[in-house]
Amino acid sequence: MPLSYYRELLNFCARALSDRDAAADTVQETYARVLSAGRSGEAIADPRAFLYRTARNVMTDDFRRADVRQHASLDDLAIEDEPAGAFNRQPEERCASSQYATAVVAVIDALPPRCREAFVMFKFDGMSYAQIAEAMGISVRTVEMHLKLAMDACWQCADEVAGNPGASGSGRPAMRRRSGARR
Repeated sequence: MPLSYYRELLNFCARALSDRDAAADTVQETYARVLSAGRSGEAIADPRAFLYRTARNVMTDDFRRADVRQHASLDDLAIEDEPAGAFNRQPEERCASSQYATAVVAVIDALPPRCREAFVMFKFDGMSYAQIAEAMGISVRTVEMHLKLAMDACWQCADEVAGNPGASGSGRPAMRRRSGARR
């Protein structure tokens, strides 16, 4: 393979990449690929055209690799853009969250069976009061009472975990009703 095209190919790549060092690397990779192809025994009809085509392929491969590797650092993200989850919190926060979740699960497990059933249907299954009443064979008013009891227990648990025992009786609303859409 004649080296007479080296400088010409280097200038071509430098114009395409706007970086002389990257162009030199591309030309070196190009010659390595062309020499490898030449060793396979195939005759190259137009070495200059083959060099240019190979150089374009090398630049395309490098561009694709760089595009895949390019990502934003999590350290550069604004706080509101950070992914939610336990992995980006401090160990104390994760431990407190885990303790809170364990306490809430224990409170839900300790609820009377019908109350727990209504609460699970409401909070986890997303059912309306009317749907719960129909599924359980009780009145909507009874569903409201079950959910009030369950929510009061959850609020009390939250206050105890936060270190404010007895705060649940301080007038906090047990149920926050939406605009009537859930009934």
